[in-house]
Formats: sequence, C-alpha cells, structure tokens
Amino acid sequence: MTPQATHALLTAAIIALIAWRLYSRIRRTIGRQRFSRVRPWVTMVIFPLLLVLLAFGTRTQPLVQASLAAGVAAGIALGVLGLRLTRFEVTGEGMFYTPSAHLGVALSTLLVCRIAYRFVIVGLVGLPGVPASGAPPPASPTLTPLTLLLIGTLAGYYCTYAVGLLRWSARNLSAPPPQIPPP
Repeated sequence: MTPQATHALLTAAIIALIAWRLYSRIRRTIGRQRFSRVRPWVTMVIFPLLLVLLAFGTRTQPLVQASLAAGVAAGIALGVLGLRLTRFEVTGEGMFYTPSAHLGVALSTLLVCRIAYRFVIVGLVGLPGVPASGAPPPASPTLTPLTLLLIGTLAGYYCTYAVGLLRWSARNLSAPPPQIPPP
C-alpha cells in the first residue's frame, strides 16, 4: 500500500471517528435525558484536570493562558444560563432533565467548526491533489488562543452544568417523596 493510500485511509478513519463522537455528543445535549449519578462526577474530574494540564503546558504563553481563562469565564456564564433554561422533572420512573436545545446546538456547532477548520488547515497538508500553495506546512498542530478559548468555554460550561445537575439531584434525593392523595 502506498503512503498516500495509507494516509487517505487514516484520514477517512479519523473523520468517521470524529463524526461518530460528535453525533453522540450532540444527541446527548438535545432532548430529555435521564439523570446519571456517575456522568456529572466524571465531568467534574476530567474537565478540571484537562484545564490544569493545558494551563501548565502553556505557562510560558500569557496570551494563550488568558484566552483559556476567558473561555472558562464565558463557559461558566453559559453554564448558568443553560441551567436556567433546563427543564427538570422527577417522576416515578426517575429523575430527568431537558437541556436547552439552542445552547447545546450552538456549543456543538462551535466545536464542529473548530475541528473542521483545524483539520483542513493541519490535516490535509500532504494529501495528493491538495496544493501546498507555496507556503511551508505548519510546524506542528499547536494549541492556538482561539482553540483554547473554545476548550475553556466547553470545559467551563460542562463543569458548571454538572455542578448544577448535582445540586439539583441532591435537593431531590433529600426531599421527602411527594404524597399522593388516596382516591
């Protein structure tokens, strides 16, 4: 197999993987969701850890760190808005919530656009039929301020939303069950 064919197959596999994960994420942000006791805790561990690692990795780049911090601040504000727009319900079947579809679609669209942009700029260099345009290829796929702004926004949003879900579930678990009047 030629290197170009291997590269094309790898590119197709990566595109399929990204499309599948984005579909799962978008489907999870739209519509009625059953509350999971584990998912908010996983979010509360993974995203802050990611933020700490990114902040540590960019400690010598103040502009990049500032964009990460601005993204986290914007994400927290969007998370608070998202919680206000969420419909919560407790039924005999369990606890459910319905996130704001508009906010979920907007955040997912930002993520898709940024991934697509980075993939076109960095991922297609060297493919047959893609002109090099005379410019040297990028040195490495670095984390730009715009990328870290988006990562910070998503991390801030998901952490804030997870905290809101945990607070809501704690209030509902500690509340006495509703009394159903006898017929």
